[in-house]
Order: sequence, then structure tokens, then C-alpha cells
Amino acid sequence: MARLIHSLKTFPFKSMLVILSVFMMIAVVLFAERSGIHYTEKNRQINYLDKEEVVTEKTAVKTLEKTCLVLRNSGDESSNQAWEQFQQIFNDMKIGTDVVDVQTASVIPDYHNYETVVVLLSDISPLKENLVNLCEWVSDGGNVLFAMTLQKTAYTSMIEQKIGIISSGYDNSVVDSIYFDSDFMLGGGESYAITDAFESAWSVQVSEKAKVYARIKNKNGQPLIWENSYGKGKFVVDNFGLYEKAVRGFYAASYSLLTDVGVYPVINGFVFYLDDFPSPVPSGDGTYVKRDYDMSIKDFYANIWWPDMLEIASDHNIHYTGVIIENYEDETNGKIKKQTDTSRFQYFGNMLLHQGGELGYHGYNHQPLSLSNTDYGDVLPYNTWKSEDAMKNAVNELLRFGNEMFPGVTMSVYVPPSNVLSEEGRKMLAKDFPEIKTIASNYFQGDFAYVQEFEVAEDGIVEQPRITSGAIVDDYMKMAVLSELNMHFVNTHFLHPDDLLDEDRGAKLGWEKLKANLNNYMEWLDESAPSLRKMTGSELSGAIQRYGAVKFTKEVTEKEIRLTLENFYDKAYFMVRINEGTPGNVSGGALTHLTGNLYLLEADEATVTIERQLEKE
Repeated sequence: MARLIHSLKTFPFKSMLVILSVFMMIAVVLFAERSGIHYTEKNRQINYLDKEEVVTEKTAVKTLEKTCLVLRNSGDESSNQAWEQFQQIFNDMKIGTDVVDVQTASVIPDYHNYETVVVLLSDISPLKENLVNLCEWVSDGGNVLFAMTLQKTAYTSMIEQKIGIISSGYDNSVVDSIYFDSDFMLGGGESYAITDAFESAWSVQVSEKAKVYARIKNKNGQPLIWENSYGKGKFVVDNFGLYEKAVRGFYAASYSLLTDVGVYPVINGFVFYLDDFPSPVPSGDGTYVKRDYDMSIKDFYANIWWPDMLEIASDHNIHYTGVIIENYEDETNGKIKKQTDTSRFQYFGNMLLHQGGELGYHGYNHQPLSLSNTDYGDVLPYNTWKSEDAMKNAVNELLRFGNEMFPGVTMSVYVPPSNVLSEEGRKMLAKDFPEIKTIASNYFQGDFAYVQEFEVAEDGIVEQPRITSGAIVDDYMKMAVLSELNMHFVNTHFLHPDDLLDEDRGAKLGWEKLKANLNNYMEWLDESAPSLRKMTGSELSGAIQRYGAVKFTKEVTEKEIRLTLENFYDKAYFMVRINEGTPGNVSGGALTHLTGNLYLLEADEATVTIERQLEKE
């Protein structure tokens, strides 16, 4: 056996073996189809929970113990921007909060009633004498996060040394990239470019005693995230001044530095969507396909693109989720024109299923579910539906077509065309189509986009936003992926087959370059988060249900860390940062080291105990 393995490793034509295996798979699928053998669904890693037993995140957070005090200023726009993001961060991390608006509040509660305080103020002057009380509380063992770039004032001068600053100016520095320490976050050890950079960081020098976790440009740059011990407690300072959805994970990581042990639930999953797949032959300009391969679009997809995509899947253990488009007709009057050329659908769809993937729904045609009260103007080249009945007819036809093409295959995920879904269309799906259990749209804002959080909606449908797309991984996308690995330990990506027929999506680069980009992206993801589960769309939805429901209480002693879980079904995942001590044996789950003092906890029981070993002084 050892000799065989050695021979395979040294075999000079390993790439030919991959190609041969792809063609063998094609042959098997074609044989199965012609022999009348139907695809049998594989067991999923994780299944949906019943709607009736799912606790939504909105319900779970209502009864959280209030362990964190938040200080904000509704009269300051930047404080409002920060609070908009932190509301969701706290909900997702299952942190109960009391919130004080210093603009209107006459009294600030006793800090001793809380485990942590998060200050969402750039100008801390409104705290006045409460600032002194805050520092005394930290000295007694409290933990404070200054989450916004601080302004140089008389009040910041009072606390500079306490928070680790030894010198400061009245100017700010441009944050055009952030270098994260490799021991601090997943994906650390390199610099990430910031798009639309501006002077968002207070120009400071910090003490050698302060621990710096992020800097501008490189490991020697201006400090952006640091912690400083003060008495028995700790200050953590975020100094990068970005308050948007794409950096939530940076704040979650910063918050986890505050206490002896930081814990928060995560999803743990990666999904790769193929939109418009299977579908009729993709429309678009085949100029660059002709240039590079001298073949038609149809032949290129069958003979080049799809074998390459299967090779990428094999190399990175990806199980694609393809979403079906029946046709590209523009009619929106509800009159159905059934697809008759079905061989392409069955060929590609069955190949994807046999690869371990999953099929879902995209559209009868590529017209979003919007009525005439939506005006796309010149922004999107789409028609609106004449009536709700017309929309309903289209969705019914899509479901019928999917069942006819792939009998016995369960499909539950719906991806809105161009990520556009109106309020009326969304209500219709929930009311009339119980088969659709997941909507996978956009995490970020876009033209008419249906924007989502990772959650279960009140009607039971799982909201599963896609974070990145395409084969050109730009700076913003990579920053967003880094953030979400550390916020939710999740990544969702989608690709359209016709991306390489559109210059705006990279067609001029050619498929070989785009394929290399995808491979590089997947390699980076594998290296940054090797513990990330590779899933299909419905599997990730099952993970989101469990993540959204679970909440926990934490007890930390010198000898152990004990988590008691509520709304626990069968499995849950948590980020655990052990700031003081090292972990020992675990009961009720398993601990995987991620980086530095950061671990991934897989909980198998409702009570998890981690032995804790403190360093002897």
C-alpha cells in the first residue's frame, strides 16, 4: 500500500488522472440516465429542524442576561452608524445589553452590575465625571471596549496612559490597509486593503506593555487594535474607524479579548452556489471563448468549463448548490411556455448531484418576483409581473419542471434572480410554497437587492445571505470574507456560468485566469479556516437554525470553563478565546485550535466543561 501511495504521489501526469476521473464520472452518469436509473439522494451532514420546534434568534435574545452596558450618543452620526452594526453584533454573539444614550440620559447605571462596557463614542466628553468612575471600575476588574476612533480632547488626555497610549497628536492617519496579527484572527498574518480609505485612525504611539493585534499596512505600522491591562481589569481599543457590515468580525474579535474567556456562537459552514445552473445555454458574448478555445459557448461549457469546475470541487471538497432557470423568456403575464429541450438540464443536474451537490430554485425565467409597483428604471433590464397570480404561475411551473427533471430529489432553496425580491414576492413564497424553506440572496446592499442577515424569519424561512460572488476576488470581498470567518465562521459564494461572457465580470481575462483566481481564493480559504465545514445550501440552513436558537451561560473558575446551553438541539458551535490560561480536557464537546488562543468548540451536549490551567506566578 505504501508503495502504491508513493507511486501515485510521484506519478508525473496526476492532472491527467483528474481529467480521466471526470470523464469516467460523465460516462457513469450518462449510462445511469440511459438505463433508467434515478439519482438517489445522499444523506445530508445536517438537516432542517421542524419549523414548529425552531427558536428564532429574535426570540432567543429577548431573555438574555444583561451583562454588557453600551454607551452611545444619538446626536452623533458616527455613533449611530456604529450602533447600527453593534446591535446585530450583540444579537449574533448572544450578548445581553443595557443601552444608555448620553445625549438624553441623566444617570449612567453602576458599572459593577456588568461584566463589560462598550463605549460607542468618539468624543467621550459627555461622560464627564463618569469617565473617572469607569476607569476606577476597570482598575477593580472591569473590562471596557472603546470601539470607535477617539477624538483628542481634554478628556482623552486624562485617560491616555490608562488605555496604553504614551503619545498622541491631533491628526488622524489614513487606514488604507490593515495587518492582523496571525495569533489574533483567522486569516491573520497578512495585510488587507481597505477600499475608499480615509483618515480614520487617531495617530498614537502605545506603550510596550500594550498588546497590539492590528496595525496599518504591516506589523510595524500605526496601532489599530490593542489591549492594555489596568489594575485588575482591561481596556481594549479599536482605532480603525470603520462602521459597516463588512467589518463586524473585527469588532467581535476585539470584544472577545475583554474577559478571561470570550465565547460566542458561530455557524461553521461554507456553501458555493452556481446560479443559473442548470439552465439553457448561457446568453452573452462568446468573443473570448472563441478567442481562447475556438469553440461555441455550448461546447465550451460541456467540454472545458464544467470539467474544470468539477476539478475545483474535487480539489477543495466543495459540494455545489446549483439553482435552476427553466428559460430566459421575458414574458411576465403568467402564460407558461414549458421548456422542451431538457437534455442539458438532466446532464448537468445529475452530474452535480452525483458530485455530492444539491439543486435548488432560481426562476421559471430570470424575471424577479416583483409587481408593477416596482420601478427598475434604467438600473435593471427586467420586467415586472402583471399580477400575483402571474408570479404564482411562474413559481408553480418552476417547481413542476424541477420535479419532472429530477424526480425524487428534494429542493428547498430559492435564490432570487439578480438577488431581487419584492415584499409581495417574499410574502407569496412563504404563504403558497412550503417547499421553499430557504431564501439565499445578498448580505450587502445592491440595486434593488433583497438584503439579509443569517437568521430564521418569523415565518420559518431561513434567511441565508451570500457574501461574495464571481471569479474576480477584489479587496472589498476579501475583507468581507475575513470579517465573516471571525464573526459567524461562515462563507457563502456564488458564481454565474455566464460570468466569463461579460466583460464587467472578467470575460476579457479569459477562463484560465478566472479559474486560477477561484483556485487561489479556495486555497486561501482552506488555509485560513481548515475546520470550516463544506456544505450545500440546505445543510447550511440547518446550521443557521441551530446557531440562531442557541444561547448560553458561562461560568469560569480557576479550574474550568462551564457552558450551559439553552435551545440546544443536537450540535452547536462556538468561538472560544481563552485569554487567561490554557484548555485541558473537554466533556460534552470537542475543542479545535484555530490560532493563538482562539478555539472552535463543537458542543455535542447541553453542558460543556473545559478544564482550565492557569500559569503559576
